[in-house]
Amino acid sequence: MTTEQHDLLTVREVSNKLRVDDTTVRRWIKAGSLEAITLPHRGKRQAYRIRRTALDAIMLGEQPA
Repeated sequence: MTTEQHDLLTVREVSNKLRVDDTTVRRWIKAGSLEAITLPHRGKRQAYRIRRTALDAIMLGEQPA
């Protein structure tokens, strides 16, 4: 894996770090509160990847850009 791939987190990884439900993270993404990369739709739910910097900003209490 490249360094760039290590900087991308799944919805589940983000929800575990923030101690919230997956649905909450998806809601934040859809509302624009959490920046995410949308992957091609393959299953029941849309797949996203969140940059570690976006997660760090949320954890530090900074407003997303």
